[in-house]
Amino acid sequence: MLINIAVKRLKNNSINLESPMDFRPLVMHLVYSYAVGGLENGLVNLINRVDPAFCRHIVVSMTECDDTFRRRIQRPDVVFISLHKGPGHGYKIYPALYRVFRKYRPTILHTRNLAALETVVPAFVARIPVRIHGEHGWDVNDPGGTNLRYRRIRRLYRPFVHHFVALSEQIACYLEREVGVNPLRLTRICNGVDTMYFYPENGERAILTDSPFNDPNLVIMGTVGRLQAVKDQITLVRAFAEARRQSGEELNKLRMVIVGEGPLRGEIEKEIALHDLGAYVWMTGERADVPALMRAFDFFVLPSRAEGISNTILEAMASGLAVAATNVGGNAELVMEEQTGTLAPAGDPVALASAVTRLTINASQRRQMGKAARIRAENKFSLDSMVERYSRLYQSLIKHS
Repeated sequence: MLINIAVKRLKNNSINLESPMDFRPLVMHLVYSYAVGGLENGLVNLINRVDPAFCRHIVVSMTECDDTFRRRIQRPDVVFISLHKGPGHGYKIYPALYRVFRKYRPTILHTRNLAALETVVPAFVARIPVRIHGEHGWDVNDPGGTNLRYRRIRRLYRPFVHHFVALSEQIACYLEREVGVNPLRLTRICNGVDTMYFYPENGERAILTDSPFNDPNLVIMGTVGRLQAVKDQITLVRAFAEARRQSGEELNKLRMVIVGEGPLRGEIEKEIALHDLGAYVWMTGERADVPALMRAFDFFVLPSRAEGISNTILEAMASGLAVAATNVGGNAELVMEEQTGTLAPAGDPVALASAVTRLTINASQRRQMGKAARIRAENKFSLDSMVERYSRLYQSLIKHS
């Protein structure tokens, strides 16, 4: 079947999404892929936190809905639809999309990132009353929104979108200046982090039973993210090698944990072997216990070549960790230089090694930064604030549709 529909229900507590007696607005979230990732994690948090009395939800993936990730949604009335799109332009699934739109008749279609933007055309034809498009971050092929072709595509589909959401100030400026989005049709909503789920360890860092680096005398730097080019773990390995080549007792204690899975794994392993770092790096693969892993780090590093508002930086901050990150996208909006962490140019292993070295050798400074990062996460990036802003936006757009 072209369309595979999986409905998640709780025993003796199911809700019929198509019931004519259910007058709650229906929000359809459309993404390219519903699997492990920062964008998808934000979607899970939003659906789980929005007041169930306000609206219903459908998640549509142009490709696949991952079964494991699907179970993270705690509500019983959420439908998941996989369209199994193959390579190439999305017009091939326009008929399937149109049928989905006409069957469920959502009040709001909320698409996310460039790969899903083209679906606003069949949504327009299907007369969906409110069409929202969110821009979460940049692809490695479009760092900072410099790709002229992608800019033209956004301009082409702009008239079919009622309202845009930008996760960072950089993206908001890009949409206004380069895509021509009217500021009245643009809202900036930053990601939020669950500070009850991500929290600091009391005292020394946490012990993980399967970690090779539980010696309390070690210094552990960690990163979390899909192993792909835009996250640039290759540069991180090179920076780690550069830091360890420097002399000093503390640098000899430095170890690295890479959490995540993806197509770049083989190249990362080759780079680790090239620098003879096998005994000093732990590649965990994909993990479901990221909060516990964060509490087992001394500081966090994000070497990305492009970002929107990074969920993993927010999670690290909430976990009380100092952050060394590349100065791309919204990272500078999260990391306060010399207060909660430090920034380095993207793709520069020497500069990143310098940032890593400073956090390694100065324990008191990184701990102070970690405390400041936790306070900033609580005060500026709460999950409740994010959910409230999306709820207000939905209500406003429904009211004026």
